[in-house]
Amino acid sequence: MDSDSGEVHAIVFDLDGTLADTEQLHFDTFNEVLGTDGIELTAADYFSRLIGYSDHDCFSQVLREHRRSASEARINDLIARKTALYQAAATQHEIIYPGAAEFVQHCAQRFPLALVTGTLRVEAELILRKAQLRYLFAAIVAAEDVVRGKPAPDGFKLALARLGLVHPGRSLAAAECLAIEDSPAGIDAARGAGMRVLAVAQTVAPTRLASAHLIRRSLADTDLNDVLRQLAVM
Repeated sequence: MDSDSGEVHAIVFDLDGTLADTEQLHFDTFNEVLGTDGIELTAADYFSRLIGYSDHDCFSQVLREHRRSASEARINDLIARKTALYQAAATQHEIIYPGAAEFVQHCAQRFPLALVTGTLRVEAELILRKAQLRYLFAAIVAAEDVVRGKPAPDGFKLALARLGLVHPGRSLAAAECLAIEDSPAGIDAARGAGMRVLAVAQTVAPTRLASAHLIRRSLADTDLNDVLRQLAVM
């Protein structure tokens, strides 16, 4: 176990695939933009290895694999085009998972919350404000806030530093933070930062989430008190 006390003092959420059912939207808009270069992603490929990556890292990886230019200018142009498509689609859909908003509200009554996402800040803000959840998060770490996205731990480390500001007079330890994720890349990132992880199997099979401390089918099926009890005895 990563923690001596087992106590949780803060919770860090992922967004896509955890709070919001947006991974299909990301896949569709990635494909629409990449299609102009004659590149087509399969759903199996995206959901097996690219889910959880930032737009920058996903475009970079795919362009290089197809022997296309992966210059920063090219990647930034693709990101801008995908962002416009994604925001238009996200605005038209109800994308918060059933039970997710209620779970966040329950957590916020007891703990400071942060969000660590591979999506752009403008997209994260759009989703959270539409769901009337933005005010519950003390900190948001988005794609543009870190050089290395998930599975690197940088975003979670930055969230830890920002959450520490709400604990005057004491340092918040990584092991006192519970990260809630849906992808192997996200789990690796959170564990790399020293946090404990609850995985929700909403986008990939539970067998691929085995490195998390706990796994639940969805946030709607998750009892916070039960999670805290199990973490305390691990």
